[in-house]
Amino acid sequence: MTQDFATRIIAPGSTIGIMGNGQLGRMAALCAAELGYKVHVFGPGTDSPTEQVCAKATVADYTDLDALRAFASDVDVVTFEFENVPHDSVKLLSQLVPVRPGWKCLHLSQNRLREKTFCNENGIGTAPFAAVLSLADLKAAIAKLGRPAVLKTTEMGYDGKGQVKITDETSLDDAWAEMNGAEAILEGFISFEREISVIVARGVKGDTACFCPVENVHTNHILDVTIAPAKIPADLAKKAEDIATRLVEAMEFVGLLAVEMFVTTDGDVLVNEVAPRPHNSGHWTIDACITSQFEQFIRAVCGLPLGNPAHHSNARMKNLLGHDIDDWQAILAEPDAKLHLYGKAEAKAGRKMGHITWLLPKEG
Repeated sequence: MTQDFATRIIAPGSTIGIMGNGQLGRMAALCAAELGYKVHVFGPGTDSPTEQVCAKATVADYTDLDALRAFASDVDVVTFEFENVPHDSVKLLSQLVPVRPGWKCLHLSQNRLREKTFCNENGIGTAPFAAVLSLADLKAAIAKLGRPAVLKTTEMGYDGKGQVKITDETSLDDAWAEMNGAEAILEGFISFEREISVIVARGVKGDTACFCPVENVHTNHILDVTIAPAKIPADLAKKAEDIATRLVEAMEFVGLLAVEMFVTTDGDVLVNEVAPRPHNSGHWTIDACITSQFEQFIRAVCGLPLGNPAHHSNARMKNLLGHDIDDWQAILAEPDAKLHLYGKAEAKAGRKMGHITWLLPKEG
């Protein structure tokens, strides 16, 4: 990236290119419009959630180099709502237009092994882990880390996909077979009280701003409820925010980074994984914060001053999965329920179709 690309301010009236066309892009595009920007979205599939609300859409595969070049020529900056874009495609874009966050940040966050190694090299704790490239590696890793443990693909996989829990009854041959030969990582189990996340923004000048830590409750490996703020001691909240800030600074990151963490039973905070984009656990900020995660995302990637992330209300956010949205009339009949739907044509089991946020009095 040229120095000009690194520091260029993208003024209102410009066009923001977003790679990925799901609900995160949709909510980001709506905030971009409020700040006077147009959005050109790139991704496979027509009538996507983002396409429905943006100025222009390129429907193409992420490896279509001609489409990527044409996309780059039509936008003033490129960012992501989906991090698993091939890094070679991102490198191509970065030669043509400012890309925020940069391809090196994406490359790091696309791989669980690289991600956890980077955390440890920067003095940030994670669950114990080992690289697994073969059945022999898996057996050696189990001997080292013990059972229970979780075997995951190093790349792709989310909401519980691409992972196997290994207990005393699990056949290692069967567990390895489920990886289909993919590079994997074995993560040792840790004893934790709750799962939390911190979303942090970093601007082109290195300024940072954190949203408060929130507690996340998962059902079947998919986020069900987010409680904001997390009910943890002030010193742990500060530690979590410090970890997130250290990570964006070490990565020289520009944009929005979500850091998922465990609060352990012995009072420590360990990083689980990161996402270099807006995050499901930040949806509550739309209704409860002075600056939402999506506005902050747009501000950061455009080189604007960061907004105030403080929350004016506590909140509870619940995902609507699959046919949960069939209850939309009952939800809207509840005056204090803030309903957000994503415009997806078909409700499928486990598919994120929308969310509800309830605002609560801010304590203290």
